[in-house]
Amino acid sequence: MLQVNNIEVVYSKIILALKGMSLQVPEGKIVALLGSNGAGKSTTLKAISGLLNGDGGQITDGTIQFEGKNINDITPDVIVRNGIFLCMEGRRVFRDLTVEENLLAGAYSLKDRTNIKEDMEKIFVYFPKLKALQSRKAGFLSGGEQQMLAIGRGIMAKPKLLLLDEPSLGIAPLLVKEIFQNIKQINEEEGTSILVVEQNANVALSISDYGYIMENGRVVLQGNADYLLSNEEVREHYLGIGKEGEKNYKENKVYKRRQRVVW
Repeated sequence: MLQVNNIEVVYSKIILALKGMSLQVPEGKIVALLGSNGAGKSTTLKAISGLLNGDGGQITDGTIQFEGKNINDITPDVIVRNGIFLCMEGRRVFRDLTVEENLLAGAYSLKDRTNIKEDMEKIFVYFPKLKALQSRKAGFLSGGEQQMLAIGRGIMAKPKLLLLDEPSLGIAPLLVKEIFQNIKQINEEEGTSILVVEQNANVALSISDYGYIMENGRVVLQGNADYLLSNEEVREHYLGIGKEGEKNYKENKVYKRRQRVVW
């Protein structure tokens, strides 16, 4: 469904943020994009959703194809109408609007709005907490409730591909587990393809079919979720599960090898 082919992204005409970035999202699958801060994960999502220009960025090489069509130069509103919706980092709900009004805003791009009420009820099935809060202004919701609302607003647009940027950020661990279970349910029941950017590799891979790990603007490791969860390098540096008795990453041979590659 989505093919990112060797793209390069430059900010302010001088800062090279992505260096030959490539990934694929098959139809109906969940793909995790993992890595530390500054790796280029959010930039990748902005490139896909057409939002680079607002940050002074541009794609200088490579192509992004969605359902076989090049979308490099398509504006964000057209990209949404074509079936890609980005839930941005930090939730970005309309704080002065109610939960119900936020959900209605998600359906703004739809040509056929005859089933909006039914679609909203479906969101309340996925996120029951929102039903009791539908008349409350979004600014008064907790972080976890706002994240549920942001995802629900995205589903209201009926996307073919949903992009999620750090859905666990700033949320209590119990709610993180619930939200990711809901993401998996949406994928299974709606058939929505999902590309999720996360620093919490463990929770992201637990619901994903495939994963990519980024460092310094490029993919350094990829594979199916089970492989990545069992991979020694991933376990030591992204899941926080080191070898017994080994507490310093700088003494780890895999870490040293990576440092030689990077520098």
